[in-house]
Amino acid sequence: MSADRSALRRAIERGERDGGAIEFKERLTREVHLADGRMESLVAQLRHRVLSGDGEATYVLGVTDDGGLAGVSPDAFSETMDVLSLLADEADAHIADVETWSAGEGGDADEAGLVGLATLRDGGVFEADEDHLVVGTAGHVDHGKSTLVGTLVTGRADDGQGGTRGFLDVQPHEVERGLSADLSYAVYGFDDETDEPVRMDNPHRKADRAGIVEAADRLVSFVDTVGHEPWLRTTIRGLVGQKLDYGLLVVAADDGPTKTTREHLGILLATELPTIVAVTKADAVSDDRLAEVEREVESMLRDAGQTPLLVDRHGVDTAVAEVGDGVVPLLRTSAVTKDGIETLDRLFERLPKRATPDREAFRMYVDRSYKVTGVGAVASGTVNSGTVETGDELLLGPMPDGSFREVEVRSIEMHYHRVDRATAGRIVGIALKGVDEEEIERGMALVPRESEPEPVREFDAEVMVLNHPTRIREGYEPVVHLETLSEAAAFFPEEGRLLPGDTGRTRVRFKFRPYLIEEGQRFVFREGSSKGVGTVTGIGGSGEEPADGR
Repeated sequence: MSADRSALRRAIERGERDGGAIEFKERLTREVHLADGRMESLVAQLRHRVLSGDGEATYVLGVTDDGGLAGVSPDAFSETMDVLSLLADEADAHIADVETWSAGEGGDADEAGLVGLATLRDGGVFEADEDHLVVGTAGHVDHGKSTLVGTLVTGRADDGQGGTRGFLDVQPHEVERGLSADLSYAVYGFDDETDEPVRMDNPHRKADRAGIVEAADRLVSFVDTVGHEPWLRTTIRGLVGQKLDYGLLVVAADDGPTKTTREHLGILLATELPTIVAVTKADAVSDDRLAEVEREVESMLRDAGQTPLLVDRHGVDTAVAEVGDGVVPLLRTSAVTKDGIETLDRLFERLPKRATPDREAFRMYVDRSYKVTGVGAVASGTVNSGTVETGDELLLGPMPDGSFREVEVRSIEMHYHRVDRATAGRIVGIALKGVDEEEIERGMALVPRESEPEPVREFDAEVMVLNHPTRIREGYEPVVHLETLSEAAAFFPEEGRLLPGDTGRTRVRFKFRPYLIEEGQRFVFREGSSKGVGTVTGIGGSGEEPADGR
């Protein structure tokens, strides 16, 4: 066996030596292993394995009874995981982690088959608490967004080089360059009994992230956006496309507010997101410079029609009571000295969950998709409304042709912890049966199968032009950011034109394909340096030509 399969080798050797909490299975099928009598026997066996391992058992899959590597096809492995999940539920346990390898040395699972390790733990599938805050970060590149969040979720002081930013879900090339290029995520929480934060010891371990979800009574999830100007589109996606409760805008004390800072503030306010401003890197400048930057931030907020509230002067309780409705709390922080971290903890512990949509039916807009070997296609995003449970039958779409695909929820994960249901505001990955990962696109939606959704190619909107060098005429084609979709669209103003600073009505038509749109949704549009915001006021059709004949 190759070195990367050392965990599999150790499990097989341990199972051959003393059994106990390790079980070998070649494959499990619904037809055979969920039949009356056999299922009860397997549930009892699984329960025994978990108890023998002091609450944890390992199932080695795709192997013979004596530990030989048999390998099973990806489809057979997927069915095996489905059956094992059902058996675990019946045994009041859950699947905590799965690792897979090719049974052959060449690494081709389709040819050699899959083998895998499934770690099962005592306790039924966790149901997340309703009190779950989702916070979106914003701010200029290198102003310390990710570093601040990394210190919050671990409690560790930064090394002065942005080391704690590596504790977020980031790609290797982002770590190497020290710049975020996509949305990343982090989580911590609070214990109701102790009123203390529940942080991660080692965020690089999936089990530690999952443990936060299980241990905390209140969760705080961060959607960390991108500060570099070329990736403004990704930042807008993070602030518009996720179901955020609050925005956290950072301003570095050594740099002060920049054009990007003001742009991000404008997006936060345009989407009516209650916002907190953290002045970061307070340790890196003199007290005079810190006070100067604080005054610059206050002036920036007043220019935007907001009232700054100094948290150090007025207190956390006042900040919690006043945030939003034109009031923006402002505080000083340092990830190196941890100044202000306790204040942010107290804020996030006490800030109320914002109202969820009136819509009761489940809806989630897909932000990203990926494939997990042995599980299949996974759609990730923030639950927009309603509740989703394992086994639910849903529709995914619209597809480019306007159709919706029937899918089934295979499993749900939240920060690497498997849950049996998820409600509005949860950031989750939903494993789907009935669709290939390549068919899932950002901007698609998951809705109940009985909901009869209609694809929308064009809609009416009321828009405000925040910035545009000239007048906007018919046929203007910006990129529209609505929920998680980013799509080129043509504008047809009601009065034939829109001027900078104007508020007016326009018809909007997606250029390439339809999406699931509804009245009341807010969006941001952008083209070069031009920017604006809008609200959907009416829904058009999914036909190939605009309703007005243009």
